[in-house]
Amino acid sequence: MATNMIKTPEELLKIMKAEAMGDICFSHILEFMKVGMTEIQVADEIERVLLALGAEGLSFPTICVSGSRTEFPHGEPTDKVIEEGDLVTIDMGAVVEGYCGDMTRTVAMGAVTDEQMEVYDIVLRSQKAGLEAVKAGVRCFDVDKVCRDIIEEAGYGAYYIHGTGHGVGTEVHESPTLNTKSEEVLAEYMPVTVEPGIYLPGKFGVRIEDLAIVTDFGIINTTKSEKELIIL
Repeated sequence: MATNMIKTPEELLKIMKAEAMGDICFSHILEFMKVGMTEIQVADEIERVLLALGAEGLSFPTICVSGSRTEFPHGEPTDKVIEEGDLVTIDMGAVVEGYCGDMTRTVAMGAVTDEQMEVYDIVLRSQKAGLEAVKAGVRCFDVDKVCRDIIEEAGYGAYYIHGTGHGVGTEVHESPTLNTKSEEVLAEYMPVTVEPGIYLPGKFGVRIEDLAIVTDFGIINTTKSEKELIIL
């Protein structure tokens, strides 16, 4: 675990480049991904595109899970076929000059149920509120609480089963940690993720993740991809 939580402008630029590759790749995947493909096919294409864009590697093995498998926050892609009505969660990151990107989006294939829409909207509200709460001098615990409170008030608190975020640098998971036990305080030029999620066992899960740079006025959000629910 790296100790250097506050990054230099040069380091932040590398992280921003890595995240920009993720955005470009995600745009491509929205055109590429179709019902009938397997999770592995989509994950392989993500990795191919990131490397073609100039990434020297991947921040972590790409996550692409669909349907009920979206209940697993760190599920690995399988030969499961992506079906009409599935949610698909994609979590990916490129490495640029040793520095990691990290982003997650959840999209719907063809159709969406009322329950899927409701859960997606709660996670999106939680994620946006978390980003609003990030600022130099704010406790990591409090950012987590902002996200968690929205999910708990909506009745899904038991299904938010991980922390809200983490620092990013030469490793994809670094300090600080944004969770219920964190005693760390955000400082200017820390890159942190904000990635609340809801995971309903046997049904589906939703996670939305951006990578934000902490400033004394709020954040610079390095992730530009659309967050309103995309139905392909």
